[in-house]
Amino acid sequence: MINYGFIVSYDGARYEGWQRQARTGETIQGKMESAFEKVTGEKVQVIGAGRTDTGVHALGQYANVHMAKSMPPAELQDKLNRALPDDISISHMEEKEERFHSRFSAKEKHYRYRIRISSEKNVFERRYVWQLGENLNIIAMRVAAGFLVGTHDFTSFCGNKHLKKSAVRTITSIEITEKDGELRIDYRGDGFLQNMLRIITGTLVEIGEGKKRDTDISSILAARDRSKAGFTAPPQGLTLVEVLY
Repeated sequence: MINYGFIVSYDGARYEGWQRQARTGETIQGKMESAFEKVTGEKVQVIGAGRTDTGVHALGQYANVHMAKSMPPAELQDKLNRALPDDISISHMEEKEERFHSRFSAKEKHYRYRIRISSEKNVFERRYVWQLGENLNIIAMRVAAGFLVGTHDFTSFCGNKHLKKSAVRTITSIEITEKDGELRIDYRGDGFLQNMLRIITGTLVEIGEGKKRDTDISSILAARDRSKAGFTAPPQGLTLVEVLY
């Protein structure tokens, strides 16, 4: 078997997330696997580094697939891009070692959440930015973000009520920057739970609005109770920027 690795970029607006679902609509993984079967005649499993939620985008999702048939990476990439819809693209196709696994081999993931805080709308960015349109206390948000950096049990920030695995994750950094009326929150960590970054973003926004205090983060983490955290921010502002190995 030949193990191919590649970067996947997609506009997630019309998809029900990355992971293929048996009874729901279109997914990124489903589209990818259909394209592989069309091009190669093989039914394969496309393994992604992260299972992005419904409506979430990716600039640098990484994926790999094992195939019985050998094909030059550049040729395979070209044929797949021709078979894929216009809102999904692959690049940097290459052969990987047999044991490489997009998800388990990843060391760090970088996500970015974009929020419009100015009153002026950019209608051409509406699919990729949360159109909040209000000023926030960025200093308080940065203080709160500092409490989240490190290794913690993030049960309070998990959207899966029936999570059976450990909710312990490590966030290596949260960087909050503001430019031209847009707030960007860059998250880096070893992995994230279902809806985790959107719940964290919603909580930070509530702190920026003065609805919660920056020091509340410690008690929210300790509670291990989803109801103690803030609301879940909308999906369109979130993008998987890069996966590091």
